Amino acid sequence: MRKLVAALVALTVVVTAAVVGYRLLSGSATLFAGGEECTASVNGRTVTLTVEQAENAGLISAISVQRGMPARAATIALAAAFQESKLYNLENGDRDSLGLFQQRPSQGWGTRAQILDPYYATNAFYDALAKINGYESMAVTEAAQEVQRSGFPEAYAAHEADARVLASALTGNSPHAFSCQLDGNVKATGAKLNSVGLTHRADVVRRDAQAVFGELSLGGFAPGGVTTGHMAGSAHYEGRAIDIFVRPISAANKIRGWAIAHYLVAEAERLSIQTVIFDDRIWKSGSTDGWQNYNPPDAPGNRAILEHRDHVHVDVYA
Repeated sequence: MRKLVAALVALTVVVTAAVVGYRLLSGSATLFAGGEECTASVNGRTVTLTVEQAENAGLISAISVQRGMPARAATIALAAAFQESKLYNLENGDRDSLGLFQQRPSQGWGTRAQILDPYYATNAFYDALAKINGYESMAVTEAAQEVQRSGFPEAYAAHEADARVLASALTGNSPHAFSCQLDGNVKATGAKLNSVGLTHRADVVRRDAQAVFGELSLGGFAPGGVTTGHMAGSAHYEGRAIDIFVRPISAANKIRGWAIAHYLVAEAERLSIQTVIFDDRIWKSGSTDGWQNYNPPDAPGNRAILEHRDHVHVDVYA
């Protein structure tokens, strides 16, 4: 599991000024014979990741979306992280190299603690990339090398194809193209609602999404747990669900919605996420089926709302 915030203790989610994000550590037994894994499939090419790699790839891509950078930026960053760390947050490396991008404190990338924070490290990478004039049209390996100054400048090219697949899926440009197979074996916690009407787990998801994507239009919960307008049996009535709106319905917002939905799937084990629904598709933790067609029951109301065309629904385990 990655360490996004160094000071995460007991059952408390700690926000730091440097990160402005939330990270929880979680673990569970593997039930599938092949183990837990995540896959991205675009144009006939499939990339398979461990859950930890997927969490880091999801964060790298989500930050590019939050910063308003093109998918090309995520491709470059992912190719660099593949080469430098295999998408793991390494605590050591050559000389004083650390983290996802093997950045060095001695070269001005930050302190050891900062570099080991994937949120900080990824933003540091993008800060450097944004200063490179014309990086959007450069070869991926050339742009990555301009940032990294590696002793093996051509090595990034070997990861370009996989990085393109991941970037296309995780930035939302390829709908329902990223999925994780998780065991779904999550230990129950308390059902107590906090002041905004969410369980602790659901509130962590709310804060995490806001920290990574910036200000979001959220709904489906209310102080005291009072919420209306959802189907019978909905997790909203238990304070376990959040709706993330991407209105109005448009091509750009559909891409943004899929970026958010794929990020939530990538972080599902860490955040104890049970279900994600968007654009008439549903993903469930513990299922091997990936994204499936979502068939809401016939009910009065706006079909766009029922089919989740204008919002991402996410709910957590009890």
